[in-house]
Amino acid sequence: MRFTKDHEWVELEGDVATIGVTAHAAEQLGDVVFVETPEVGKTVKAGDAFAVVESVKAASDVYAPLSGEVVEANAVLGDAPETVNADPERGGWFAKLKVANPAEYEALMDRAAYEAFLQTQ
Repeated sequence: MRFTKDHEWVELEGDVATIGVTAHAAEQLGDVVFVETPEVGKTVKAGDAFAVVESVKAASDVYAPLSGEVVEANAVLGDAPETVNADPERGGWFAKLKVANPAEYEALMDRAAYEAFLQTQ
């Protein structure tokens, strides 16, 4: 699993990346009340806003940590957005991308680097 400075996580299996927000982000958001996942077939570039998460505190964009094509969106989040709070780094995933450039994954932080980054926040 890799992480971004925008508090997204990525897990790569073959050429498909599963993307969500970190436990830290879910905690900072508070109670999630709505999630807008990207449409299947949408092409994104790393850094593009590709999903929206709304909580009782605020609405926030979720940024694509990698470039690729959306191949699956987590339909569970439409009916149960609180899954993002309950299981942010597993069941609360937002989308799966067919990765265009696997080298982008290697450039992301591992968990130890992400934990160190959080200490600077």
